[in-house]
Amino acid sequence: MEDNKLIKKHKTKMAEQQPENRINNFNEVALGYNKEDALAEASRCLQCKKPKCIDGCPVSIDIKSFIGLISKEDYEGALSKIREKNSLPAICGRVCPQEDQCEKMCILGIKNEPVAIGRLERFAADFENSPEKQNASTGFNKDKKVAVVGSGPAGLTCASELAKMGCSVTVFEALHKAGGVLVYGIPEFRLPKKILAREVDYVKDIGVEIKLNALIGNTYTIDDLFKDNFKAIFIATGAGLPYFMNIPGENLNGVYSANEFLTRNNLMKSYLFPDYDTPIKRVNRIAVVGGGNVAMDSARTAKRLGAEHVYLIYRRSEKEMPARIEEVHHAREEGIEFLLLTNPVAITSKEKNVEKIRCVKMDLGEPDSSGRRRPSPVKDSEFEIDVEAVVMAIGQGPNPLLLGKIPELKLTEKGNIEADDITLRTNVKGIFAGGDITTGAATVILAMGAGKKAAASINDYLKSGLW
Repeated sequence: MEDNKLIKKHKTKMAEQQPENRINNFNEVALGYNKEDALAEASRCLQCKKPKCIDGCPVSIDIKSFIGLISKEDYEGALSKIREKNSLPAICGRVCPQEDQCEKMCILGIKNEPVAIGRLERFAADFENSPEKQNASTGFNKDKKVAVVGSGPAGLTCASELAKMGCSVTVFEALHKAGGVLVYGIPEFRLPKKILAREVDYVKDIGVEIKLNALIGNTYTIDDLFKDNFKAIFIATGAGLPYFMNIPGENLNGVYSANEFLTRNNLMKSYLFPDYDTPIKRVNRIAVVGGGNVAMDSARTAKRLGAEHVYLIYRRSEKEMPARIEEVHHAREEGIEFLLLTNPVAITSKEKNVEKIRCVKMDLGEPDSSGRRRPSPVKDSEFEIDVEAVVMAIGQGPNPLLLGKIPELKLTEKGNIEADDITLRTNVKGIFAGGDITTGAATVILAMGAGKKAAASINDYLKSGLW
């Protein structure tokens, strides 16, 4: 324990683009560790005999071991160790809320800053930009044929885990790019498309087939899949149906859901403007309503698209914001204008285009069911802001497009698929479900955890021969 006194109290800093530069481009904000940084941070790890950090990881990465391998400069070994449990480390190292998971459990964090586990995971994943190809095209059991619906984090994780177990897996993706929310919902400056493509290629390299432009419920039905000898189906279609506030003016030109705003930006490449002149209206003043990561992503994207004033409107205080602290910090650095304890009540127009957003100030009362203090409007506190566009980023739910085609599938009151917490089985034989389609909108890593759990359950189901 004597050596522990020499351990640095604070995390090794990670280089970033300066705010005044990055608001003018869509390049990645955080630049990652170099070797020297990674070795310095890995040296902070206590290599605990009973590491608690693993308990905080939804996919149970052997964190102690991969950091130990980095400290020995065995970077390929570190990546291999991570991939034993996680097929998407370059993604997790960038977008997972480690501060609320593995790092929250770090023993070093009791008196000092915890080890920067996420940054080290990203370093290991990025160190080898062309991971070795893993040809697993032989040895699949044709009787263990599985369909995965959706290529987001839950779907990709489930598919890769099943492939490693010897199953023949096909992923069906409705869009023309694989990745689900990872490709259409997260901006380029947080998760570059080339990084995502590299992770998807890894999943393909271990033998997973991905069919694009394949809308289950339309291009193929669930019955079609079973008739094609798929023994099990994992539904991982996420939460893609945007919520709105149902206030006057939400149907005006210039009002977007965050899903639409970010999808247009990501899949139609408006971030490469003017080379790609996609249908996102360039405006000088825009309001983004919400306080989560999606709201931060929308606001920061709007700033990069040229808006001088980006107002982030949130009905509670910053303390109650569900967004990551890092994302809030970056947004403030980039000049996003926070209007806290504020709630929209109407959007007004001029010639059917957005002209103003009318808001009311809020007070916080006692905690509600979410554990956060309940907001209530302050009497006679209405005011208006001049804006040309509004983005609603207040959450999303399950898209009923597929679910309506499986009427026998049992749903929750909120419209999510009801699945067993342990096995992720639904009430329909052979159909499993997990990720945001069962829980509602959550984090990437929790969806991945569901994918791992589903893979193990599906493999047991196939081995049972009861299908």
